[in-house]
Amino acid sequence: MTTTAPAGVVEPLVPRPGVDDVGLVLADVERGTPVRTAAGVVAAADDIPAGHKVAVRAVAAGAPVRKYGEVIGTARRDIPAGAHVHVHNLGIGPHAGPGAAHRAGGSWRPPAAPTREHFLGYRRPDGRAATRNYIAVLPTVNCSATVARLVAQAANAAHAGLPGLDGVIALTHGLGCGLAEGTPGDEILRRTLRGYAAHPNVAAVLPISLGCEINQPEHVFGATVPAETLGIQELGGTAATVNAALERIAGMAGEVAALRREPIPVAELTLGLQCGGSDAYSGLTANPTLGVAADLLVAAGGRVVLGETPEIYGAEHLLRDRAATPEVAGRIDELIRWWQEYTARNGAALDSNPSTGNKVGGITTIWEKSLGAVLKAGTSPLNDVVAYAERVTAAGLTFMDTPGYDPVSATGMVAGGANLLAFTTGRGSVFGSRPAPCLKISTTSQLFERMRGDMDFDAGPAMSRDEQVHFGIRLFEALVDLASGAPSKSEALGFGTDEIVPWQMGAVL
Repeated sequence: MTTTAPAGVVEPLVPRPGVDDVGLVLADVERGTPVRTAAGVVAAADDIPAGHKVAVRAVAAGAPVRKYGEVIGTARRDIPAGAHVHVHNLGIGPHAGPGAAHRAGGSWRPPAAPTREHFLGYRRPDGRAATRNYIAVLPTVNCSATVARLVAQAANAAHAGLPGLDGVIALTHGLGCGLAEGTPGDEILRRTLRGYAAHPNVAAVLPISLGCEINQPEHVFGATVPAETLGIQELGGTAATVNAALERIAGMAGEVAALRREPIPVAELTLGLQCGGSDAYSGLTANPTLGVAADLLVAAGGRVVLGETPEIYGAEHLLRDRAATPEVAGRIDELIRWWQEYTARNGAALDSNPSTGNKVGGITTIWEKSLGAVLKAGTSPLNDVVAYAERVTAAGLTFMDTPGYDPVSATGMVAGGANLLAFTTGRGSVFGSRPAPCLKISTTSQLFERMRGDMDFDAGPAMSRDEQVHFGIRLFEALVDLASGAPSKSEALGFGTDEIVPWQMGAVL
């Protein structure tokens, strides 16, 4: 380790100058390097990796540490100006709990005007708007998942190249039996599968049941179980079921392939917001850029869905202050209380959320992660709060109660009706979300170049508000193009089936 300072002074990127206690270093800083702080130029007290925090003013042990103008934790020890601020000297204190009584917000204005009015989509007979055109094979239980995969593989080979048909997909999952009927976990699974079966991007659905499972087809569909539903045990096994399924799909494929895209108002898009493999740049580039795109969709009359309840912990007051009604604000408070109790019952804490990769990327506490994560939702009012996989119906911004684990969270949003997703990443998550296409957004240009085969959009240059608005408009247009049929990188790679992960809750019996 060298202590020789190179020429020049490091200028940390401080999100809120004059308010924040920490700044971000954009390149590796060696101990002894001159660093600009509120107290003047000081020597870096430690080696500081790129993307990590440096103290721009001294913070006493036990005092709050601020970033984004908000508290991200409490100093575990005295932190001198120029010190590396991370897990060794920063943690979270007691949660403050609900804030002041809800105050009605003022009028809202988007950061820019929407630049597109229509996308090219499929109009379903019942009026719903679709961004893709799939035939879906839906197993009711994990025991029929392999058969569903075999059917989808054979059907895609048989019907490859049909215009208008985006493919035959198996909506496989690992549940459907071994759980107590009528419990919250059972209801979540049924609601999730019901949402996938009725998703606007699914033009036709073929359910496949083993026959003896708890989650029978009628539990998903009610009295109107599709006539094509197949039972493996009843038909005599795997080969017979695959053959029967291929006959059914052959009858569906022609009708589905005959459908064509037409102009549909962007107001009929429902965008799910995800972030995964976050780093310290997530809250500085990609997430606020996505927030601008989300605001433009809301301004155009569309729907936007934010989730990952553990990743609003410590930032929930920002959403609460945007709630359209006191009831919506109170629902946010209820969710935080439930998650605190839920994690405690299972021997965990919400601050356990930041992953190893998050921490290597410069994120220290869940409060810091949450403050960056909520920026995906832009600035519009929060109009509704819904349960996991519940249908999203309100215009504007809705919050859905989901875990922070990306596949589980995205599954709930797709089941709730999201017909496209936007996914920001700083470490380089690989992910897809059939039947809803997913656009991947990098937090840095270095990540975009390193993983060009997986990333769709580079938000790395967007480090100022003006740049975030500029790139946010471009991102909004890229999302409209995605909705109109432009393939995402994850679609081209074949992602999106194994990523269907319903929230598993309750005892496995």
